Amino acid sequence: MAASSSIVSVAATASSVPILPSSCDFSNLREIKKQLLLIAGLTRERGLLHSSKWSAELAFSLPALPLADLQPPPPITEEDAQDMDAYTLAKAYFDVKEYDRAAHFLHGCNSKKAYFLYMYSRYLSGEKKKDDETVDSLGPLEKGQVKNEALRELRVELSKKHQARELDGFGLYLYGVVLRKLDLVKEAIDVFVEATHVLPLHWGAWLELCNLITDKEMSMKSELSYLAHNLCEIDKYRVETCCVIGNYYSLRSQHEKAALYFQRALKLNPRYLGAWTLMGHEYMEMKNTSAAIQAYRHAIEVNKRDYRAWYGLGQTYEILKMPFYCLYYYRRAHQLRPNDSRMLVALGECYEKLNQLVEAKKCYWRAYAVGDVEKMALVKLAKLHEQLTESEQAAQCYIKYIQDIYSCGEIVEHLEESTAFRYLAQYYFKCKLWDEASACAQKCCAFNDTREEGKALLRQILQLRNQGETPSSEIPAPFFLPASLSANNTPTRRVSPLNLSSVTP
Repeated sequence: MAASSSIVSVAATASSVPILPSSCDFSNLREIKKQLLLIAGLTRERGLLHSSKWSAELAFSLPALPLADLQPPPPITEEDAQDMDAYTLAKAYFDVKEYDRAAHFLHGCNSKKAYFLYMYSRYLSGEKKKDDETVDSLGPLEKGQVKNEALRELRVELSKKHQARELDGFGLYLYGVVLRKLDLVKEAIDVFVEATHVLPLHWGAWLELCNLITDKEMSMKSELSYLAHNLCEIDKYRVETCCVIGNYYSLRSQHEKAALYFQRALKLNPRYLGAWTLMGHEYMEMKNTSAAIQAYRHAIEVNKRDYRAWYGLGQTYEILKMPFYCLYYYRRAHQLRPNDSRMLVALGECYEKLNQLVEAKKCYWRAYAVGDVEKMALVKLAKLHEQLTESEQAAQCYIKYIQDIYSCGEIVEHLEESTAFRYLAQYYFKCKLWDEASACAQKCCAFNDTREEGKALLRQILQLRNQGETPSSEIPAPFFLPASLSANNTPTRRVSPLNLSSVTP
């Protein structure tokens, strides 16, 4: 609930023609019912079954409409009529998960509905092949490297359509999914925002935004306040209303008021899981660790498989500097979310504090192998190698870290990037590889905290070059950092595939 309410305020201008009328009065329950029934049909036709289910469930909870108020189906266009046979056959293949066949028969179709199903079939075909390869792979490293090969082609095609403003709300949604899969988070957020403006009742686009927007400052207080006022007018004695108001006060850093509204939500429904977890977060912000622990424990009583409550307990005991306790709770969270890199990084940090460095390295490596969300696992792993004086392994981790952040185009914290370049500059300098050391030292000069070190190292390199220093044959031949800093063909020595059976319950 916290994530979904925090994205309501993201604003952007839609670039395509809405399917749903933009003048809908969403404070009118009859109008909402009409649009929910409409969107349920539209998503079902396009194979978006979870969104269709969500819309149908919500529509079912509202009073039935009289015949005169029922929304007529969207009109069939000339393009729809021309593609009808191909769409009908392809949809039959799609429903039985024969995605390649579905895409084959939809190739060349021009209608919006058929085009979406064509692109979506190609995407799901790639995902299915990726899953098959993952099952056949040998270890965690290989699993982390298996990719959907169709993503880049889909991105190119959808990007052209997007620039030409030819994507409808569903096309925008699929484009956002492709961008997210390629780790282009900022671009994906912008596209999903467009999709929500075009199709405000398409649940899939909102759900994707929930997973992408992790910073509460990415919502605007005024719009969240507007949502809270609207919900109060509809029904202020509902759990959802209390949670939205609680989120609003949390956004304003008024944590006591936020906790009060989450308490009100729990009075209305003591088994409302989200309110217990959110209240635990608020108590954490107020430094009331005992109350936070109690709230998280209540959440676990409601649902023992709620990883957020286990993770919250781990964070609470981490604040209390009780690493053995937080290790237990992070283990439970990891058991429920084995492929969540955040749980693995948290486990690794616990093992570091307990000076169990081998286990910490395993956790950081697994976090990277399953897809590191926060782009921190390789840096932490590199620092562990530094601590253990494993210089070559540390350099390998820093090189892979730099390649990853440059290839995905994300903006990262300068401190981490500068740390990587500083270590690599020193590593190559010790190896007497002047070109590579010079390239990394020049990169150090771009950051405030490493600028002076970079300049000093450049002066040393120039002096040694003038003296005719050559690399020593006793030093093993290392790997190289490409000049582009974005190549993916740099050879790296892999650490052993990790076995977490000994470090997880």
